[in-house]
Amino acid sequence: MVGKNNLKQFGIKDKIGYMFGDCGNDFTFILCAMFLMKFYTDVMGVSAAIVGLMMLVAKAVDAVTDVLMGQVCDRSKVTAKGKFAPWIRRMMGPVALASILMYAVYFKNMPMGFKIFWMFFTYLLYGSICYTGVNIPYGSMASALSPEPKDRTSLSTFRSIGATLASMGIGVVTPMIVYYKDEASGNMMFSGEKMLACAIVCSVIAVVSYILCYTLTTERVKMHQVTEKFSFRTFFKTIISSRSLIGIIISALLLLIVQLALTGMNNYIYPNYFKNRAAISLASLLSSIVILTLSTFIGKVSSAIGKKETSVTGALIGAISMAIAFFIHTDNIAIWFVFFLIGYIGLACFNLLCWAMITDVIDDMEIKNGVRSDGSIYAVYSFARKLGQAAASGLTGALLSLVGYTKETAFEASVTNGIYNISTLVPSISFLALALALTFLYPLNKKRVMENTKILHGDK
Repeated sequence: MVGKNNLKQFGIKDKIGYMFGDCGNDFTFILCAMFLMKFYTDVMGVSAAIVGLMMLVAKAVDAVTDVLMGQVCDRSKVTAKGKFAPWIRRMMGPVALASILMYAVYFKNMPMGFKIFWMFFTYLLYGSICYTGVNIPYGSMASALSPEPKDRTSLSTFRSIGATLASMGIGVVTPMIVYYKDEASGNMMFSGEKMLACAIVCSVIAVVSYILCYTLTTERVKMHQVTEKFSFRTFFKTIISSRSLIGIIISALLLLIVQLALTGMNNYIYPNYFKNRAAISLASLLSSIVILTLSTFIGKVSSAIGKKETSVTGALIGAISMAIAFFIHTDNIAIWFVFFLIGYIGLACFNLLCWAMITDVIDDMEIKNGVRSDGSIYAVYSFARKLGQAAASGLTGALLSLVGYTKETAFEASVTNGIYNISTLVPSISFLALALALTFLYPLNKKRVMENTKILHGDK
């Protein structure tokens, strides 16, 4: 990073544009996180354990493609539009199409081997190639929009608002469309045909959101084009030598396990345990309100006590709330929502700040190593988040299989009680691990971040 261009100052257009970027990301990503496993278990008849295994295996591919895309970003020429924004324009169409292909309900009567092949193929195409191609440059762009920590915190908050809008749209509306009541059994069933229609609509919205992100944002911080020969050995050594990067990677992995355990299990705990389809939409609406409400003042709180300190406090609140929910094992949905929302407040504290924290890590590594590699470092962080998603899906799939969940046993008492236990115990343990990781591994407290900012601004 070598300074500012003579462009208009950072402002609300950049924040709104950056917000739409993650809105575009999450109209396909959250759809996948919330409904792909349900689609393949209940519509395509694939074992939950196999779906979870697929998501874990895909991360081995992501370990390569994420780093490669990070290198592509760092080595891209700086155009009139910037270094990162052009990649959003190039990849927005492919990622939207790949998302649609994952919900191929028209193959539900094909042999199981073919359905598993198609599931692996389309998931890798979407997540490891197309989504990586748009998400890595989008995330890296935050450093180029402004060098100021205050501005980056606002970008992190607006990014989370964008994700929340997508989550609210998907979480509130989609369940009301894709679930229907079976007249014979009285149980809530899942429609593959309506799921495909929702995927098409979400992809169109994603493309529109990407266009707004590309149009409204301005990369005003000049970035060097990396031309040195890439050495994986040197790159790996740099990564493992950075305590701040290791700390944020482990924290991100645990965050995704918490998040997907809380939201991904919605498709099982509400229709199967509580037998209430509308509760899925209500849970999404209430969690979105939590995010949007906290976003109005989380920046001031983190400025006062620090981003790390705020996140640790939230994680401990979440751990306690979900632990209590596990032990009381309530069948009263109103009581459940109290503990669920307290847990979600804990999740939101870190979720709203994590994107600003990764830019703090990039600054810290620039000071330590004398080289700035926004794309590559963000790629490693992105991979950690994908690994967290896969770990949560893999763990959820394995645990669902362990409690005996199949299409045929989905409403048996022993299975639904197992679903409740998964929905509370997994996030509680993960919340506690997140608090410990941030406390003992991640070193960038408020004091350290302020010192790094002074150094980068030349104020020794």
